Amino acid sequence: MIPVVSVCIPCHNAESYVAAALDSVLSQSYRAIEVVVVNDGSTDGSSEVLNDFEDRGVVVIHEKCGSASKARNRALRESRGEYIKFFDADDLLHPQMIEKQVERLNGSHQDVAFSGWGRFYNDDLSTFELSPQPVWRDMDAREWLVESLMDARPMMQPGQFLAPRSLIEKCGGWDETLSLIDDFEFFSRLLSLAKNLKFCSDTPLFYRSGLVGSLSKRKSRDAVESAFHSLLKGTQCLINAQCDKRTKEACANVLQDFEYMYYPDHEDLRRLVLDRIKELGGSTLRPDGPPNFKRLSCFLGWKLARRLQRFLRG
Repeated sequence: MIPVVSVCIPCHNAESYVAAALDSVLSQSYRAIEVVVVNDGSTDGSSEVLNDFEDRGVVVIHEKCGSASKARNRALRESRGEYIKFFDADDLLHPQMIEKQVERLNGSHQDVAFSGWGRFYNDDLSTFELSPQPVWRDMDAREWLVESLMDARPMMQPGQFLAPRSLIEKCGGWDETLSLIDDFEFFSRLLSLAKNLKFCSDTPLFYRSGLVGSLSKRKSRDAVESAFHSLLKGTQCLINAQCDKRTKEACANVLQDFEYMYYPDHEDLRRLVLDRIKELGGSTLRPDGPPNFKRLSCFLGWKLARRLQRFLRG
């Protein structure tokens, strides 16, 4: 018997996108798919759009959860699949993604399959471009994490991955205290427990970019605190699983990026991050930014260049 795959989707005010996302799931070449959507307190027309999909077998739960992490856990509890894909309500799947990922897993309950990804804009798939990364290959799961964290910009978009339910249950599901970059913490924890990552080429995730009000663009104190806790928790999971010099350097680098990103704000959180970086042995990550920032950094140092950059942005 072929395994059932459950696609778990949190939806909050995604009226303009969720139909296309669901169509990309329902048109998969793999047929043993269960779709569970949690409509998390939407105030737009998402409810009406989702109700139209119930006739096509989609399980819709209308429940105010208050965060994507809580909605994902709610969908997981409702699901029954042997394998789980968490998928956002504004992205699109390649038509053969799930079929190829199930094939690569080949019945394993220790490995995780993943695909590449790229961005598209303005509802126009002709703008889609892949974003190739060195880790797009079969790898030991922990080594994949280390290499992904080394340059401090890991991409762990939920729709890329297909994981065994048993592995997700072992790692404990999503951390409901987190909002911003909750996916970093979850996949760091999940992959720290996994054995291997199996890469599926030519079946990318189509990542919708440029949305106004995107969660990833939130810079409130609560959002920054979530990013802070996610980074500390996620890196600690990897350290607990594999505590060598290279792993510590990779974890220090991803924490160093927090300092670069939020300087000069949130001094209390940045101080704690810098203390942790020191405990890990220091970071080798250099500050990054547009060409003007890099030129100014050479003369003024990165901190003054960052202040000037922010002043000019208003």
